Amino acid sequence: MRLQKATRFALYAVMELASSSEHYVSAAEVATKYGISLNHLAKVLRTLGRSGLVEASRGVGGGYRFVANAKRTTLLQIIQLFENIDPITAGEREPGDSTEAGLMLKRVLEEIEDTARATLSSISLDTMIKMTRRQAEHRTKGTDRRQPATLAR
Repeated sequence: MRLQKATRFALYAVMELASSSEHYVSAAEVATKYGISLNHLAKVLRTLGRSGLVEASRGVGGGYRFVANAKRTTLLQIIQLFENIDPITAGEREPGDSTEAGLMLKRVLEEIEDTARATLSSISLDTMIKMTRRQAEHRTKGTDRRQPATLAR
């Protein structure tokens, strides 16, 4: 699955902010850590703020802070702020849809979409942060294991 830049930036930002939710983190810190455009990140953070996931504070010591519940916030919820990953609607028609091959292809694609949505809705932000920390620990120990294997792509 390929995500738009804004979506990836949002996931990075939310994970970073939720990892240190007790204090504010500047957009510049997040942009520098992930090597992304500060201007693009600022737009993403505004969207996250409007959604109620993060709050902003101006001035010295200000920045952004994650204010939602990381155990209840799923990857799907964050992704859907930036991308439409809804099921294929019945009214949309593509050339060849009425053929046997077209009907079968549509079924397969719908199943793939359903699986992706189910997976993304089953992974909380808290789980993702824990997996990221474990990955970092394995890297520092030189064992670079990617757990779970199905999420290592």
